[in-house]
Amino acid sequence: MTAYNTVRFRVKPGREQAFIDAHRQANPGFKGFRGGALVKTGDRTFCFVGEWSSMQKLADARPQMIGLLDSFRDHLEDLGGGLGVTDPVSGEAVVSLKATKPKAKAKKSAKKTKKKKR
Repeated sequence: MTAYNTVRFRVKPGREQAFIDAHRQANPGFKGFRGGALVKTGDRTFCFVGEWSSMQKLADARPQMIGLLDSFRDHLEDLGGGLGVTDPVSGEAVVSLKATKPKAKAKKSAKKTKKKKR
């Protein structure tokens, strides 16, 4: 069953571009990782959302994910409340939503009508 992980971050002042660049340069070769996105959620705040083939593959990759995090940990600010520099959550999908295609516009008739002269 498809699983997702989401990690919330707050970046130190002046370090946003370096944090974004670190994600652009990352080469996550984690088994079962289908892809993900870094989302800017506010002033110096971001979330990463990853999609996985299974919860087990996600769990197996945690040591590698921590290693990746360690490569840019110095760009992050403590979130407070005992969280440290990340606020991670993960789980299996219980509902999957598919995008719907917009209805096709009706084609106009190829016939051209002639205007009557008065």
